[in-house]
Formats: sequence, structure tokens, C-alpha cells
Amino acid sequence: MSTPAQLQDFVERHERIFVLTGAGCSTDSGIPDYRDADGQWKRAQPVTYQAFMGEHATRQRYWARSLVGWPRLLAARPNGVHHALAALEARGQTSLLLTQNVDRLHQAAGNRQVVDLHGRLDLVRCMDCERRTPRADFQAELVARNPGWDTLDAGIAPDGDADLEADFDAFHVPACTHCGGIVKPDVVYFGEHVPRERVQAAQHALETSEALLVVGSSLMVYSGFRFAQWAHKAGKPIAALNRGRTRADALLTLKVEHDCAQALAFLLAPPPRAQDVGREDWQRAS
Repeated sequence: MSTPAQLQDFVERHERIFVLTGAGCSTDSGIPDYRDADGQWKRAQPVTYQAFMGEHATRQRYWARSLVGWPRLLAARPNGVHHALAALEARGQTSLLLTQNVDRLHQAAGNRQVVDLHGRLDLVRCMDCERRTPRADFQAELVARNPGWDTLDAGIAPDGDADLEADFDAFHVPACTHCGGIVKPDVVYFGEHVPRERVQAAQHALETSEALLVVGSSLMVYSGFRFAQWAHKAGKPIAALNRGRTRADALLTLKVEHDCAQALAFLLAPPPRAQDVGREDWQRAS
């Protein structure tokens, strides 16, 4: 089994790295992931685009659970993985960080060259007029229209959802205040296409990179897995830091099954000071 030391060597040997991250980056921030070590679903699959758009009852259930779960996701803070990857960018070694997460914790940690492949949960989007507004504003409207729901207690689920079962029939889902259209989180649901310009921007960054580093992702979703396919086809080395199976195992140059924060901690270690290096040399000589 490959070791964190080998991962460090992989990072140090490449000056321009394309980083692809997944839910495993945010678990230490209190946001659960979707899959187990074998890449299988831990819980019911997320709502599909077709169900959300086609069924009012599905929208009621989604927004009721999201009303309860959103404050906890909002309170999440970057952990050691996010800070390590921000440090990698600060070192000038990343071409781009492409994340499948929608929590914006990479940006909160300091990363600037980020593409949110699956969108961002801090915005909502009208599916008719395309107007985007802050999720915080929509949360306030949800709470105002549904008194008492914000006091319910439920376990947090991935991506701001909550493990809540209740009678959702009376839950009021606000429409777009501009045109009356359906409001949806500004994220890519299962059954929905990732915007082409987003994919193209990431693909261009991958083409100009020396290597691909996957952190905290099983790559079971094709929208992320295809970047490993493209890197492999281009002859670029691929390293994955992830506990359990990934869809790209056969394509990997290096795989490290280890705690992500611990394995990347070397990126946060301060470089030795020149005077300390000199002192060590002097001590060895004496």
C-alpha cells in the first residue's frame, strides 16, 4: 500500500498539479459524505433533477429538510484538508482546483483558482428567469412562510440536507419573487448536465497540467471520473488520496488510503529557516 511519504514525493515532483476534490474533503468539517469504502451509497440517493422539477411534493420535502439542515452547513468551517490545498495553491503548484463539493469551503480556506463543478449551495436559481439570489435570503423566506420548522431537530445529511421525516403536505415553497418560477439550489442534480463552459475551463487547465491529484473522492460520478480518463489518455500521472475503492483505480499511478488531513499535513509545515539548516550542518560537523 502506498504511503503519505510517497504522496509527498508525488507532489514535490510536479510543479503544476490539477487537483480534483470530493466529499471526503469536508467530512472533518461535519458534512457527511455519500458513499462507503466500496463506493456504494450510504443512504438513499439524492433527489434527481427530473423529480425536483416535476413533482411539487418532492420540492416540499427537499426545501423542508433543507430549511432544517442549512444552518449547520452554514456553520461548517474549513478543516486541515482545505487549508493544505490552499497552501498548495499558495506555493504556486496548482493549475486549478476542481471540486465536486458545493459547500465553498475551499474558497473559505483561501483557494482562488477554483471551479465548482457541481455548483454552489449558497445561491438559489430561478429555473425560468435564471435570476440567482443568496441562499440566506431564500432561507429567511422559507422560515417566514413556515413558522416553527426552524426549531425542528434532525441529523445533518450531505450537502445541507437533514434526516427529517414529517408531513410535508402543508409546507409552503416560495416561488421566484421576480417571475413566479420554480426556485432550485444552484447546484447540478443527478440527471442534470454540468454547464459546458465549466467543463471546458477545467479541461483546459488539465491540459496544461503535469499531473492530477484526486483528494477525497471515489470518482463514482462520471462528471468527475472523466477528468481521470482524460488525464490517463494524455499520459499524465494520477495520484488519489481516498479511503476505499475509486472508479479510477485502474488508471492510478499512486493510491494512498489514509486520512486526508494527515497525509497532506506536510503542506502546512513551515519550511526550515536558513539559519536552522546551517546550525544542523554545524552540529553534524562538530
